[in-house]
Amino acid sequence: MLQLDRFLPYLVNTLGNRMSQELGEIYASRFGISIPEWRVIAHLSQHRGVSVREIFARVAMDKAKVSRAAARLELVGLVEKNINPADRRLVELKLTDAGRALFAEIAPLALAYEAESLATLTPAEAETFRGLLDKLLTRGQSRPV
Repeated sequence: MLQLDRFLPYLVNTLGNRMSQELGEIYASRFGISIPEWRVIAHLSQHRGVSVREIFARVAMDKAKVSRAAARLELVGLVEKNINPADRRLVELKLTDAGRALFAEIAPLALAYEAESLATLTPAEAETFRGLLDKLLTRGQSRPV
């Protein structure tokens, strides 16, 4: 019998949503950005010159949310859009200097939040938890659709 409070997809989703909301409150109050905007900034901090399509595939948000977030970030000068010279239909995004500076301010807060969250676990439990997450996420990538 399915018990929602023991059902793994429900629990993982609930934990992820809770953590995103808590971090989102920090980003919104201190920096005036939303969760989708943070995810775009974070992704662009790791990857240069990527399309909206690549971001939405990677950050688990629908394309419209990513597009709106990127448009707002461009409007406030944190992201710049460039036409891909090889395929003019593709728009590539990258962080501006201001976007990189903002990420440099946010990253330590995100890492502190992560450390605080993991502090409820022992170091061995935290390492096991990360390993299990990696294993489950890798499994999901290799499954046929």
